[in-house]
Amino acid sequence: MGFNVSCTPGKNAAAAYMRVTEHVPALVMYLDPVNVAIQLPPFPGGDVVLAKFCREPAREAAKLAAEIDPDDEPAPPERGPRHLLVTGGDGDSGGDY
Repeated sequence: MGFNVSCTPGKNAAAAYMRVTEHVPALVMYLDPVNVAIQLPPFPGGDVVLAKFCREPAREAAKLAAEIDPDDEPAPPERGPRHLLVTGGDGDSGGDY
């Protein structure tokens, strides 16, 4: 069964890594007031699937945060550096002033 959900984070929204049990890790998004838990898939290799999945929203969330609030954090690596060190010639930004 598939379904789509659209939510917006409330003022007290948060995310957390937690363990449902000793052997069941989960990523929980407390969206204020909606909660979403993404748990370990119950099949062999599920831990690798969950790890791969967790890296994807982390990467995409960093891109979104940089896009909507670019001054709060450094850009993710895939957007490239924000500053360029120019050396040599008239544009020398090295240590010699």
